[in-house]
Formats: sequence, structure tokens, C-alpha cells
Amino acid sequence: QVQLVESGGGLAQPGGSLRLSCAASGFTFSNYPMFWARQAPGKGLEWVSGIVSDGSIIRYVDSVKGRFTISRDNAKNTLYLQMSSLKPEDTALYYCGKGYYSSGSVRGQGTQVTVSS
Repeated sequence: QVQLVESGGGLAQPGGSLRLSCAASGFTFSNYPMFWARQAPGKGLEWVSGIVSDGSIIRYVDSVKGRFTISRDNAKNTLYLQMSSLKPEDTALYYCGKGYYSSGSVRGQGTQVTVSS
């Protein structure tokens, strides 16, 4: 049974940083690409970043380029998202997902990120 458990969210000030983690189980993590997506209040789900199975190819949505860094530790079955220079518009529920992004992808329950002074 696939399980994805996000953690690390919370309240941050504009310009601050947070590091999200996603613990994966129930599948061979190192065989799959992974992604982060987010859903802001009143908005649809937005893909944020993706990484292939060995970490050699990484992509970001334009709005987070230069501020967010996705990474993975296949030995620990864990996906990360380092978020810096946070903006109020980054406020959202952040999900990690298995495979390439689609609306039907398996996702975790999410971790809330709130950026406010």
C-alpha cells in the first residue's frame, strides 16, 4: 500500500525558509519520479516541482525557480522541498506525489505552509 506522509510545514515570515519532507513507503521509491504540488485557498492544484528517479533531471514552475529546491534521498525513501525567500503567495497546502504529475496521481495528505508577517 502506497503511503506518502508530508511534514515540515508551518508559519513562516515573508523572506523566510521552510523545508518540507515526504516519507514514502509501500513501493520502490528509487524507481519512481516524484513531484510536489500545492493548492492555495480557493484555487486549483498546481504542480510545483518534479524530480526523476535518480535525481538527474529536475523541473520547477516558473514562480518558484531560484527559490525552491527539490531533492531526494533514495536510501531514506524521502523527498524534500527546500523553500527560501518565501512569499505570501506561496501559502498553500503542499502535497508530494508519486510518479509524473497528473490530477490522478497518488498524493499524500499534505502539509500546510502559511507565509505571513
